[in-house]
This record gives sequence, structure tokens and C-alpha cells, in this order.
Amino acid sequence: MKPIRLLAIGASAGGVVAIRDLLVAIHASLSIPIVVVLHVAEGGAHQLAQMFTRTIGVTCLEPFDKERIGPGIWFAPAGYHLLVEPGLTFSLSVDPPVRCSRPSIDVLFASVADVLGDEAACVVLTGANEDGADGARALSAAGAKVYVEDPRTAYASAMPAAAIRAANPTAVAPLPNLASMLCQLECRWP
Repeated sequence: MKPIRLLAIGASAGGVVAIRDLLVAIHASLSIPIVVVLHVAEGGAHQLAQMFTRTIGVTCLEPFDKERIGPGIWFAPAGYHLLVEPGLTFSLSVDPPVRCSRPSIDVLFASVADVLGDEAACVVLTGANEDGADGARALSAAGAKVYVEDPRTAYASAMPAAAIRAANPTAVAPLPNLASMLCQLECRWP
């Protein structure tokens, strides 16, 4: 198995708490980029990176278009799709919403599958729609590790249930168990 070079995480309804708990558990163990899409409304003052920096005590960032990717925790800005490009840079897009969402988890995951393939991992957390399922399928087909929160323990079960149906997950487990599994990943950067 190849070491993991990037972890992509997607969440929606109930995602603030789930992402917080997951990042607190894993951030010190993973020295790779952790890229997060959390569904947020476009018009508000959302400063997710700042909020999570205060909440978990680790600097979180929102990338600029064409910014070079590096280790750390990166949040998709509200109103933009976030993609990973060849050459390991971020791209921001204002293309139409996917599954009513911009940023879209599917868009991020599909770009990660294209660029990193089996050198990536993803996590699908709580959510009330099916965003992330197609991207998880693409990552699974590329040989990436796909982790899914157990729908029975998720705040909203639709998103993880859709990912389970669409992809061939590496593991389906409650959040604390997923965190333990992620901390065991062999990682390398770049």
C-alpha cells in the first residue's frame, strides 16, 4: 500500500461538531494536507478556518486560487468549489452548485481522485443529502481509502448512507473508531 499524501473530508448537517471532534483526534498524527468541505450558506459571515482555529487550537486555512498545497488543515471557502490540481495546487471555482451545494464534496473528492488516486484517503461524515457519494465512488475506483461515518451514529444519516451505497468503503464506523483508524495511516508529504 502506498502512503497517503492527502486526506479529504466532507460533511453537511451536523458537520461542525463531527469535524471538530475528528480534527481534534487526528491533527497531531497526520503530517499531510487535510482538506475539508463543510456545506455552508453562501451569503453569511462564515470564516470557517478562523472558527475552527479557535475551536481546536490549531491553525486552519482557507486557500487562495492556485495556492500551493502543503501540510495543514484547509477549509473550502463559502461559495466556491475547492479542487486539487496537478502540481498540487488548489483551484477555486464558481461553477454551478452540485447537489445544491457550493462548495461540493463531490467536486473536491473527484479532483483528488484524478490527481492523487491511491495516494489519498477520504472521510464522509454526517449530512442530509447525497453530496460526497459520487466522489467517494471515484476515489474508491482510483484505489484510495474511503472511510464513512456509521449512519446509525451520525447526526444526519443520508450522506454516509449514500456513500456506502455508491462506493466500496474501506471502513464504516462511528466517529471515534474512524479517528483511530485515520491515526494509523502511513502518510508522507510531498
